[in-house]
Amino acid sequence: MTNDDIDWLRLQKALAVEAEKGFVDLVGKQYRFSEFLCLSFGKPPATLSVEERRRWQEMAMQFAEYHQMTQEERQSLVAAARRCLHLSQQVSEQQHLYALGDIEDKETRRQGGQGSNSSHQPPATSHSSDFPLSSTGVQMCAPTDSRIIQPKTSTLVSTKSSEINQRLAPSLEQPLTRLPEIGARRGEILAKLGLYTVRDVLLYYPRDHINYARQVKICDLEAGETATLVGTVKKCQCFTSPRNAKLSILEIVLKDNTGQIRINYFFAGGRYSHRGWQEQQKRKYPPGAVVAASGLVKESKYGLTLDKPALEVLAHPGDTIDSLTVGRVVPIYPLTEGVGADMVRKAVTTALPSLVHLKDPLPKALRDYYGFVEVREAIANIHFPADTDALELARRRLVFDEFFYLQLGLLQRQYKARQIANSAVLSPSGQLVEKFYQLLPFKLTGAQQRVINDILNDLKKSVPMNRLVQGDVGSGKTVVAVVAILAAIQSGYQGALMAPTEVLAEQHYRKLVGWFNLLHLPVELLTGSTPAAKRRQIHAQLETGELPLLVGTHALIQDKVIFQRLGLVVIDEQHRFGVGQRARLQQKGESPHVLTMTATPIPRTLALTLHGDLDVSQIDELPPGRQKIHTTVLSSKERSHAYELILREVAQGRQAYIVLPLVEESEKLDLKAAVDEFQKLQESIFPQFQVGLLHGRMSSADKDEVINLFRDNQTQILVSTTVIEVGVDVPNATVMLIENAERFGLSQLHQLRGRVGRGAAQSFCLLMGNPKNETARQRLKVLEESQDGFFIAEADMRFRGPGEVLGMRQAGLPDFTLASLIDDQAVLEIAREAAEKVMEKDPTLQRWSLMQAELTYRYQKLMGGTILT
Repeated sequence: MTNDDIDWLRLQKALAVEAEKGFVDLVGKQYRFSEFLCLSFGKPPATLSVEERRRWQEMAMQFAEYHQMTQEERQSLVAAARRCLHLSQQVSEQQHLYALGDIEDKETRRQGGQGSNSSHQPPATSHSSDFPLSSTGVQMCAPTDSRIIQPKTSTLVSTKSSEINQRLAPSLEQPLTRLPEIGARRGEILAKLGLYTVRDVLLYYPRDHINYARQVKICDLEAGETATLVGTVKKCQCFTSPRNAKLSILEIVLKDNTGQIRINYFFAGGRYSHRGWQEQQKRKYPPGAVVAASGLVKESKYGLTLDKPALEVLAHPGDTIDSLTVGRVVPIYPLTEGVGADMVRKAVTTALPSLVHLKDPLPKALRDYYGFVEVREAIANIHFPADTDALELARRRLVFDEFFYLQLGLLQRQYKARQIANSAVLSPSGQLVEKFYQLLPFKLTGAQQRVINDILNDLKKSVPMNRLVQGDVGSGKTVVAVVAILAAIQSGYQGALMAPTEVLAEQHYRKLVGWFNLLHLPVELLTGSTPAAKRRQIHAQLETGELPLLVGTHALIQDKVIFQRLGLVVIDEQHRFGVGQRARLQQKGESPHVLTMTATPIPRTLALTLHGDLDVSQIDELPPGRQKIHTTVLSSKERSHAYELILREVAQGRQAYIVLPLVEESEKLDLKAAVDEFQKLQESIFPQFQVGLLHGRMSSADKDEVINLFRDNQTQILVSTTVIEVGVDVPNATVMLIENAERFGLSQLHQLRGRVGRGAAQSFCLLMGNPKNETARQRLKVLEESQDGFFIAEADMRFRGPGEVLGMRQAGLPDFTLASLIDDQAVLEIAREAAEKVMEKDPTLQRWSLMQAELTYRYQKLMGGTILT
């Protein structure tokens, strides 16, 4: 009997109709259902194995006794027959395709005269597991023994027949609308999720998984856990609620040898009250049927139950579970209105066979060295893992990929920048730098000197410097920047220093004027508040080269600002500028050296992600004599203690800050609160002292006046919003009281705290608030117990996420699908190491064209080009 002698569709339809009608042994035109199945299974296809044909004969004998069976036995037999038929059809069709493949191969050999091995020779495979990569033997396509998990049966299908599989499976770029299993209507719905092709679906990873793979006995169920149980239906009833005519209830009681459990489903709507529909539900789960149920265990008035579990009827207690949601690790996908989970899962199962077209861009030597699974196995298991171990291996590989291509792109960008050898070569030693060292009233710390050496070594090269200097509040970054600026000036070039706010720009200008006057060098300040006449004068002096250094805000990137010979760009708090703004300032010169600084400590994982193409130096040492700031968390009930401390310090001639939060969504409300608080403090709490008010909505002139009064100690207490976070330097201030401290991020609190402790006297920071939960209390405790900005930044990232640490909502961060900068730090470190090793071997990636193609795809698709702008 050939494959064509079996009408597979007719057999499956007969089984489906019998199940739908309640296993009544339907009567057809020629035969009863049982007679038709007995005859059909009595003639198995010749393409089946001996074992499969034996199973068909046994099935035929069982259908011969169908009329004597109970309802439960009939249901089990029909279920077994459907599974047997499904598997046999797959085997038969595969054998048929093998035959066709042999015919095509013979025809090809006859026409082309080529040996049979010429088109099937597998690529050479590296037998070395060492890494770094060797230049030969790197396998660039999928290994011939790789396997793909088939989700419905969780079996492994070998790619031994990869050519046949590739003929059958849709291409990765095949539109979903052209797949028969999806079609135009479903394809349009899936497009709402951005899913247009088979590749899109394969790379649409679940956002989470629910573990139903753990199978337990009823007596071992525990509330709050997810589990799967297999039991026998003791009772099943479906009825309309006596209290609500539009509510129907399906109640199933399952039992095993350890106990029983009641499961209820509720259906709202008049159509569910139809008696025919209710009877149909009861026929699905007749008494005696074996059912697998997966769900969340919850307490109910009847004891433990499963909340809306997924169910599958089995042939017997040890039967294989075929469902996509029962007894397995179930993927949970991001959805949108109108797109259901079942539709996405169906699309994924349809797309999975196309993994045979996917070649792994990572060389086998690299995968073996780090213990990563092959990419096809990873993608299959991220969607439908056999168990939690398979899921973890899959996720680790795919998270690595996201980090690896990011790091590879950043390192390639750095490599390409270093190939441009047209920057100014600056002299690290000279009269100006030496004279500046002599002017300093203090000795540089070892960390400052180390960072200066890093910078001066960069400036000696014609390759443009691109270095980030990280340093905690008060670590002395400005002095380091001045040395670099003087190296540029003494070499005949100009410098530019850009800060994000006028307050910070003015603070830098004030420091630099003091030093530059002693060195007989002019320096100017350019901000949005600079008068037009002064602005024109600055523009003219820049163009002629008379002005060697310009300090300013965003005003520096205006078109009218033209440098004669810009050799060095210094950007402070650079994360507050956009990529485009930083680039525009660099374009004011011909490949100028770039030094960026930040007083906001950045965790290493975040630094690698944002600044992986930069050289990083860290000033990890505070100047001698700086005392630890005594930090205390207070509740609002302890406000009197805070006022007593302020009163004591101010009475001794020192000064204090009182900071109020500023929330963007309610800026006017908070402004009013600041004004009210200022008036109350001046009139009622500290009438004997002068209290000042500073907030972001004041004009620049008014801000300057308030800051100058405070700096000159004409104002003893300054009530302020967060505008004092950076740039205000008053060594006489020893107390910082921060109201509603729980509303700030830890890094921002650490920055605010840095406004005190800048002199020799003991300083204090009081964090006042009423945290509403334990997490908020723990956050403030971090500040109380640590002065280490990098430790605080790490903690802040864990509490609030990476985007908020820098005072931004994911700006400039790549949009990772699976990877987490908080949970996957170890994988990020591995990815960086691997990317560095690849770049050492071949920075152009010519050896690994698939890797280069994947890198290009990732930056266009995943990162949106933001990193490489």
